[in-house]
Amino acid sequence: MQKIFKTIQEQVEILKFKGMTIPNEEYAEKILLRENYFFLSGYRHPFIDPTTGKFLPGTTFEEVYSLFLFDRSFRNIIFKNLLIVENNLKSIISYQLSKKYGYKEADYLKPNNFTKDPVRVKQVNDVLRKMKRQIRVNANQHTATFHYRNNYGYIPLWIMVKVLSFGIVGELYTILKKEDQLTIAEIFGVEAEVLEDYLPILANYRNLCAHEEIVYENRTQKEIPDTVYHALLKIEKNEDGYTKGKNDIFALIIILRELLGQDDVNNMMIEVDRALENLEYNLHTLPIQTILDRMGFPKNYMEIKNINKKVEK
Repeated sequence: MQKIFKTIQEQVEILKFKGMTIPNEEYAEKILLRENYFFLSGYRHPFIDPTTGKFLPGTTFEEVYSLFLFDRSFRNIIFKNLLIVENNLKSIISYQLSKKYGYKEADYLKPNNFTKDPVRVKQVNDVLRKMKRQIRVNANQHTATFHYRNNYGYIPLWIMVKVLSFGIVGELYTILKKEDQLTIAEIFGVEAEVLEDYLPILANYRNLCAHEEIVYENRTQKEIPDTVYHALLKIEKNEDGYTKGKNDIFALIIILRELLGQDDVNNMMIEVDRALENLEYNLHTLPIQTILDRMGFPKNYMEIKNINKKVEK
């Protein structure tokens, strides 16, 4: 069945037909025009009665919009901290490889600098090809790469990483020699294999944030390994393991807790808590616990910032 165009007024009528209370239709029309009905409707699910398919009695337009605004605020908090991790990773990798293999493309992009695992030969060649393509595409477009190429005839790795996507940098880590992975992971205070598990999840969330997708209830296909945070926060278990913090947004919080500095963690969690408090104030049909459950947040989520991983591990 085809989806046909609906005017803003028709969109309001659809929401009312589905049981939403809209006290100020003019306000609702203005928001729908500015924010997009389809995107906003993605936040309706917690407010829907599964038995009727309609909104829970008393659900207002402002309530659903408050969840939309919460996710925007939460997404911005997450994105800001993902960028910190991305910058840290790029800086550490470029320092380690430049110190060990040289600072010119002809030196640091030699295949011999990377894993000799025969299973990963194709991956090594693919990643190096992607990096060389980035040099060709961006050398004349990015100020720093243009400067180095024109004035020195090469682009050092600490400059080149600026034009690499988080995804490519994550792939670069996976093809490093084991000793280089261990050195980099040790700086972050995690095991090399764990960091390899974390990086594609971080890259995925970075893309979701950059494209303003719904983040607060996102689930990833891959679960993170059990951590000290799961145990110390006393997250519930069932026959399959921990029920929260595995492939939900709290799993991302755990990853960021592992990789960020303490001050950044403190600031992030304070901002998250403030955003949740603001949402709770605007919710009337639902308890805030409904949203926390969809996020995979335990009730004591704020305690994660006080867990010293270096001591506990």
